[in-house]
Amino acid sequence: MISSSAIPVDVLIIGAGPIGLTCGIEAQNEGLSYVIIEKGCLVNSLYNYPVNMTFFSTSEKLEIGNIPFVSVNNKPTRAEALEYYRRATIHYNLNVRLFEEVIEVQKTKGDFFVKTAKASYQAKNIIISTGFYDVPVKLNIPGEELPKVKHYYNDPHYYAFQNVVVVGASNSSVDAALETYRKSAQVTMVIKGSEINNRVKYWVRPDIINRINEGSIKVYYNSTLKEITPDQVIINTPEGEVTIPNDFVLAMTGYLPNFSFLKNMGVECSINDEQLPTHNEETMETNIPHVYLAGVVCGGMNTHNYFIENSREHAEKIAKHIHLNIA
Repeated sequence: MISSSAIPVDVLIIGAGPIGLTCGIEAQNEGLSYVIIEKGCLVNSLYNYPVNMTFFSTSEKLEIGNIPFVSVNNKPTRAEALEYYRRATIHYNLNVRLFEEVIEVQKTKGDFFVKTAKASYQAKNIIISTGFYDVPVKLNIPGEELPKVKHYYNDPHYYAFQNVVVVGASNSSVDAALETYRKSAQVTMVIKGSEINNRVKYWVRPDIINRINEGSIKVYYNSTLKEITPDQVIINTPEGEVTIPNDFVLAMTGYLPNFSFLKNMGVECSINDEQLPTHNEETMETNIPHVYLAGVVCGGMNTHNYFIENSREHAEKIAKHIHLNIA
């Protein structure tokens, strides 16, 4: 039964990242009542990026709502992006509820009853725009639960003069390795493949390769971590097991969409390794009528296929489809 205190809206948007905010803007443009629910801060995923991060994309590809994103550099920084999306939220006076986690979603007579940590809502439609930054890919090895193991990397100064192992060969791994090295950490990379990932930012990849070639950063290719102890790590290498001193492990192994949340909502995902959520690419509607997907969550395990610049159109498709159905 829907609570009499539930707030009625045409659209409830879960996630206040750039695409969730864009969904709010498009709902507003279509004259739809809406609310954006976010369990963390505004653009929470971007906030949790490393403090010194520079985007791969140029600023115009990060724009939403036809608001120019002016950056002092060709590639904008995390700090500039946080300021930009905050100002976009103010400009459109978006109805955003922050630090309000969704606890329960129930389907009722044509509507959805959504209970959060702070309120209840009665929504005709739901848009899931939760990104992929909440669930880290686990190593599944002994010692991963130790406090020194981090799946999120923030400020390199924290690791000064420490023995740091960085797991992975992607952008986040390379950034962590270079930045901590430049703050006087002793850095060792453990890479499953035979080289640094080709998708690493083109202006950064030569830097990491040069640091490896000169011996400033140690690397074990075709290798994996076997075990983590309080003061060491054991690495499986082609030459056998290697044990080295260790103070911190930065497991930059990637992140996943919250598949449990999707499945609890009733959204079907493919049974293969890609786990693609079922949705109509023309309308973004899932197998559950009036439940839509927007942004990187659409890609299942293929999170690298979706960016802000190619996901903004999801918001317009969804808003138009909802407007037509309500009309």
